[in-house]
Amino acid sequence: MKKIFLVAAFALTLFSCKTSSVTATKLDRGTQVGMKGNWVISSVTYPGSNYIKVNSFQLADSKCFEGSTWKFISNNNKGEMALTKYDCPVFSSPITWFVNSNGEVVLKILDAGEKARKVRDGYVLRVANLTEGSFQLIDKIDVGGKLTDVVYQFQRVN
Repeated sequence: MKKIFLVAAFALTLFSCKTSSVTATKLDRGTQVGMKGNWVISSVTYPGSNYIKVNSFQLADSKCFEGSTWKFISNNNKGEMALTKYDCPVFSSPITWFVNSNGEVVLKILDAGEKARKVRDGYVLRVANLTEGSFQLIDKIDVGGKLTDVVYQFQRVN
């Protein structure tokens, strides 16, 4: 996961070479509305998944996210996620999210009762292949010095 730090001074240094920050206020509202609703992750795929373990969102092995449920509310950029797979950590949390003008989801996983502005880090994933019934979030990870795509395949529940 590309981890972002939302501390103003550090973010300025980290993103100063870009023409726009990942946390810029210009949103891709069309994509956000397309993601609105209840979803389940049907698969998590990446090259070498038989040999390499990926710790997704600093919570659990990426395979634990298969079957996880996600709710995206587009009008207030909030939602929920829950891990429920057998033999995996049980976890649920409120989330905040938005899609920036670069087609990237900026996501924060919150502790219960925690305000998003108090959370200093989050994740940036690329949105791909958005249809009425499915979409993908794609993360770039470093595996032995080579960037590799981790693809989270979402299927609509409702």
